[in-house]
Amino acid sequence: MFFKIRLYSTAIVTFAIWSLLAWDYSHGGVPSHHILNNKDLPGISNWWGGLLLPCLTWFLVYRVQKMITHQNEPYETSDYQQYVLYRFAGALIFGVLLSVFFSFGYTDLAGNMILLLFPAALFFQLYRAECLLGFIIGMTYTFGGVLPVGIGLIFALISAVLYLLIRPGVLYIAMNVARKLSANK
Repeated sequence: MFFKIRLYSTAIVTFAIWSLLAWDYSHGGVPSHHILNNKDLPGISNWWGGLLLPCLTWFLVYRVQKMITHQNEPYETSDYQQYVLYRFAGALIFGVLLSVFFSFGYTDLAGNMILLLFPAALFFQLYRAECLLGFIIGMTYTFGGVLPVGIGLIFALISAVLYLLIRPGVLYIAMNVARKLSANK
């Protein structure tokens, strides 16, 4: 069953990206995006997304599959599958909103959305494969296939550091402060 899900999701992403590339090609050419939106830096063609996105989808859905199959209890597995869908949908919506705000010239709002990811990473596991995949797919139409992957990987790395390393230290300090305050009463 999981193999079929991985196959179908990869097929859907492959069809979508190649349809977008065909549309771009027939309507003026496939665009390139410059790193940091600076014309002096090299441009990355959206053609690379036709190869990168299907491979990345195959890999990330495999990672999600591994996480789901590591659940011990059947009821935990079904709950985890629901959470996977919620995280994917949330990241997809976030990526789409970020792209829309950027496209319509609300770059300050898009920048503030990105800054909100950092405190959110202390409370939520934003580094998960389903979050990364949703974020990338949500931004692909606007930014092509390659730049969202790079941006998403950087955000996933930062959120993993925040959640796995910084968060335990903050919780430890907060618990010690709470213990001292309760002992003083």
